[in-house]
Formats: sequence, structure tokens, C-alpha cells
Amino acid sequence: MKSAFLFLFFLCCVQASARSPDIPPPPLLDAKAYMVLDLNSNQTILSRNAETRIEPGSLAKLMTAYIVFGAMKQKSLKAEQLVPISEHAVEVKGSRMFLEQKKPATVNELVRGMIIQSANDACIALAEDLAGSESAFVKRMNQEAERLGMKNTHYANATGIPASDQYTTVQDLSILSAAIIRSYPEYFAVYSNKEYTYNGITQPNRNRLLWMDPHADGMATGHAESSGYMLVSSVLRGERRLVSILSGANSDAARAIESLKLLNYALQYYDSVKLYSRGQAVTTLRVWKGKKNTLKAGFSRDLYVTVPRGEESGLKAVIQASQPLIVPVLAGQQVGVVKISLDGKRFAEYPLISLENVPPANFIGRAWDGLKLLFN
Repeated sequence: MKSAFLFLFFLCCVQASARSPDIPPPPLLDAKAYMVLDLNSNQTILSRNAETRIEPGSLAKLMTAYIVFGAMKQKSLKAEQLVPISEHAVEVKGSRMFLEQKKPATVNELVRGMIIQSANDACIALAEDLAGSESAFVKRMNQEAERLGMKNTHYANATGIPASDQYTTVQDLSILSAAIIRSYPEYFAVYSNKEYTYNGITQPNRNRLLWMDPHADGMATGHAESSGYMLVSSVLRGERRLVSILSGANSDAARAIESLKLLNYALQYYDSVKLYSRGQAVTTLRVWKGKKNTLKAGFSRDLYVTVPRGEESGLKAVIQASQPLIVPVLAGQQVGVVKISLDGKRFAEYPLISLENVPPANFIGRAWDGLKLLFN
């Protein structure tokens, strides 16, 4: 299909003429790999060694939680459902919530143990209940990783206990963390709990950032001999959510301190700018052989971009439509792209979708438009 530039949009912001001073370089961090993601725009603000393989440690539990949340949303697991506890779960090494084989626990208790206490026994119990065995559950973990586009991740167990064929990357962990937050907001709140008591034993959340920053509300800690101390952090300030992933810190305290530096830098020197609202008609496109001659086009979600603070005035958007656009056209169908530039340089590109259905016209209408196309 031929494409034509149909619409030029210049983004004007309040005080757009006032440019920000030069942004200082990122802080030097005591970490081997890291990344900061703005969830509004899905843009990476900062990264270092994000595609280098690391041993996940307890961060493997993020995938276990993702699958469990999916089962809860689909009602195949219910919060008050009792789960039997196997010998394998009770005898697992590492962090535990101290389950007892003769005392079933509810899904709700196990989820809190898994997330707040980083309990390996809770992971095993949930995995066995959902898939029949931990090994069968691990197959589902790897299937989900592939489906999500986690190209450098492989799981060997549901807990993160060291295994030679278990690995991930900071980049892949950002994909998984974002998927949890976006897909299961109703369960995500558990990550912000600072402690949990089960069987008379209270254990604190290992994420120290929850005590350091009132805006922090997750997510998970990990440690492995080869990867050092790791932390996946989430902060929500106003309507803006950032997620950071940090690996290779030299202590429990350092992973929280370095993550806070990373998040504060991103929040201080970068802004998330809303360009369009979900369902907003940003342009009208010519359509051929339909009951209507035009259709409204826009986006399926709010469209944000993240830019250096003070640089909003340099944003421009060009809508490039697919032409000729011939019916039938369905709501949600891609009908073009929006190309964003910043100070004249290519910045991002997003699919433009139809906001309505346009069915075919009658025979005469289709024939007349067909004739027009021949001479157009």
C-alpha cells in the first residue's frame, strides 16, 4: 500500500518555551546491571548491561506469582481455597514461611508468604496445587516467559534455588514486572506489605525500599552468588509509575540505596508527557467502498512519551495513514502509524487504530468508489 502524510501535529505544552538546563550524567552505582522503565510510556530511561544473563535467585518467584495471579483471576484458584502441603514443600531449603505437612494453608496465606516472606515452601505448595508437580509448573513458567517475549530467560524451579540451567536478564525482568503490574493490579498491592505473620511467626519484607521511600510499593528481592544482591523496585508518584531492576549490589542495604538513587534520578530529570487519551479521535481518515467515507482513528491506550525534563516543546507527531484504506475496517484495526520526533530526531513510533467499524457499502457505492480509485 502507498502511504501519505495526512496530518501534522505540533505538541504545545505549558511553558514550552522554557528549556531545561543540561541534564547531569546518571549517578555512579554500586551495581553490575540496572534498568529504569517508565510504565506510562513503556520507555527505558536508563540501562546498563540489561541484556547480560544473570542468575535470578528469588526473583524467579515473580514468574511463579504471575502464573498464580492468572489462575486467581480466572477463578481456577480461589483466595480461601485450602491447599495441601507436601513433604517436598516442607523440606525445601532456603527462606520459608514454616508450613506444616498436616496443616493445609489457604491460597491467600501462601501468596502472602511467597511475596512478603519470599517463602520457598509457599512457592512449591502453589506450584504443586496448580500443575500437579513442581516440574510441570516449571514448564508453564518457561512457556509464559516465551509468550511474554523474555528471550533470555529459562527457569529450572519455582523458587529460584540455584540451578545450572536457570537464568534471566534485567531486560527480561522488566518485561515480567510490567506484565504483573498491568495485568493484575488487584493482586499487586500485596508487594507493598512490610511484614506478614503465619503460624505465629512474623517475618519482614526483604525490600528495604518500602521503609526508605513512602512512594515505593514493591516488588521483589533476590540474591545469588554470581549475581550479588538484586532488587526489582516500583514507585508510584502521582500518576507516574517507574520500575527499576538492579543486579550486582554488594549488600542487602546497597541494593535498596542504589535503587533509590536510580529512581530519584529518573524522576528528577525526566518527565512523562501525555500526547493522546485512550479512545480520543486524533484524526479522521478517508475510507473507500464503505457505508461511510471517513473513520475516526486514535489509540487503544493513553499514549505517553518520556522525555528529558523541559524538552516537551521539541516534540512533534506525524500521522502516517495506510492508503488506500478499503473496507471492511474493524474497530481496533491498525490503519497507520504515528511517528514522534524530538528536536527533529526520530524518537518513537506507535500504531494508529480505527476507533469504529466501517462495513462495506452496497454494490453501487463500492463500484463508484472503485471508479474513483482508478482515476485518483
